[in-house]
Amino acid sequence: MIVGIPTETKNHEDRVAITPAGVHQLVRHGHRVVVQEGAGSGSRIPDEEYTEAGAELGSAEQAWGAELVLKVKEPTPSEYQYLRSDLVLFTYLHLAASEELTRALVEAGTTAIAYENVQTDNGALPLLAPMSEVAGRMSALVGTHLLLSTSGGRGILMPGIPGVRPAVVTVIGAGNAGSNALSQLVGLGADVTVLDLSIDALRRVDEQYGGRVRTVVSSPFEIERCVLKSDLVIGAVLVPGRRAPKVVEHSTVERMMEGSVLVDIAVDQGGCFEGTRATSHDDPTFTVGPATFYCVANMPGAAPVTATYGLTNATLPYALQLADSGWEAACADNVALGRGVLVAGGRIRHSAIAAEFPGVPHRIDTSLPEEH
Repeated sequence: MIVGIPTETKNHEDRVAITPAGVHQLVRHGHRVVVQEGAGSGSRIPDEEYTEAGAELGSAEQAWGAELVLKVKEPTPSEYQYLRSDLVLFTYLHLAASEELTRALVEAGTTAIAYENVQTDNGALPLLAPMSEVAGRMSALVGTHLLLSTSGGRGILMPGIPGVRPAVVTVIGAGNAGSNALSQLVGLGADVTVLDLSIDALRRVDEQYGGRVRTVVSSPFEIERCVLKSDLVIGAVLVPGRRAPKVVEHSTVERMMEGSVLVDIAVDQGGCFEGTRATSHDDPTFTVGPATFYCVANMPGAAPVTATYGLTNATLPYALQLADSGWEAACADNVALGRGVLVAGGRIRHSAIAAEFPGVPHRIDTSLPEEH
């Protein structure tokens, strides 16, 4: 099979979908890999490393002309021209937040398989996990920076000093991203509370940190109470394949302290704050009342060397299976991969996406299991 690796076009998206080691594996399996010239430069991977691993260099048109295209982020409008019916696209898609992209994929007849929807029977999201780890850890560091007065924040040092309190931080969601935010916040010495609907998840946090992190069962009442006391709020709410619920309302934000900060990790899925709108690394923040919002939709793109290698480690086994067997056989053999099929044959194939955009053609294929 011909596998294409185009350069990412999203603002400051310096990740690339595969490392030279991944190329080497695909070539060893008998596949032809076409990497767009310069695709790895943002991740400090020169073209020569790809060619030494067995790849061919080409243009965007040549990379997109492959049978299987591996990407990091969803196609931008400038890339819609490359979508077609004999293309299998394997990347992060987050379709619940974009009717425009969903329609483009459906109209082109592209088979679109989303990293973030690949889910094992135990509920794990193996291809979302490494980027959730990066975004979760980054959220604590970004929040630390934005709380400084030079960044427009409250002028608070995250760990405080002896005799002066640390920053008060609320993390909403104790999943992968939220847990990684917690690890950094605890290390930085913040005063941290985490909210989640799952008592089991909260129990794990309590056991891990020995009571160092306050755990609260999430509800609108508790979220409001915690947010109003916080210097920094990190939103890490995920419902696989669905638009994120809005858990922090405008009316609450308007009563927060001047210079407070909200970081929305869930922005790819529409965000979990009512005021969220996607931003870029070039212009990452905006204000809502007294608070600063940070809602960059590709946070790990700022740490591309770490993120590219972490992503390839997770995606390569699935990419090999798609290339070796073709998407239909691969998804039939691997239930987790099958759950990632969102669009195929000119129809939405996932019930949550179909419900989000009822005017877009859909056909729910029961032979392709959805999220567990």
